[in-house]
Amino acid sequence: MTMPATRPETPPPDLRHDGGEVLLVDKPKGWTSFDVVHKVKHLLRARKVGHAGTLDPSATGLLILCTGRRTREMSAFTGLEKEYEAEIVLGSRTASFDAETPVIEKRPTDGITADRVREVLQGFTGTQLQVPPMWSAAKVGGRRLYEYARRGVEVERAAREIEIRAIIPTEIAIPIVRFTVVCSKGTYIRSLAEDIGSRLGCGAYLMNLRRTRIGEYHVRDAWTLVDLAARVDAGRVAAG
Repeated sequence: MTMPATRPETPPPDLRHDGGEVLLVDKPKGWTSFDVVHKVKHLLRARKVGHAGTLDPSATGLLILCTGRRTREMSAFTGLEKEYEAEIVLGSRTASFDAETPVIEKRPTDGITADRVREVLQGFTGTQLQVPPMWSAAKVGGRRLYEYARRGVEVERAAREIEIRAIIPTEIAIPIVRFTVVCSKGTYIRSLAEDIGSRLGCGAYLMNLRRTRIGEYHVRDAWTLVDLAARVDAGRVAAG
């Protein structure tokens, strides 16, 4: 059972009260999920704030924050279905599977048609095993994988079961492919981009990613940090 969240059409409550709240935030590009938590904690003068599911710094979109006693309920959000808008680049590969590291390999995209791209995308629907990328926060031996990756060390990772419930192309203009993907918890869209490129035989990496939905919660109902700060400031002025 999902729980109500604070939405932009209503004034932000005083999140310092003991009961706590659930807050939807549209994470900007370049911010870590912890950066957003720290900012909201400062803005709202809240003693306890946590997030229910991270986003990479380069990704934007919906982040669910819980405050006060509601932080105990974060696990109720982490397992919900996710929806993303993704943009991948065909014909190139990077070590991180996204644009955060340089291109390490280029291959021709000659002969790859829009129909072939659609066919490959459709082939990724369903339950499957996915190996977490080295440039991720998953842990092996008590360390984050990206800590090994930064030292140039690759470690063995166990595959995890995920489910891609839908993958819908929205624009195919080779080498750029944009699509919407609906998936289970723990799905790495960067790894999906790498795997798409592998099946096409030309390589691919994730250029842009935006999380648009978690369960029934949509990014259109989320606060930007700028709007949240302005509304909080206005509320404090009105309160005298």
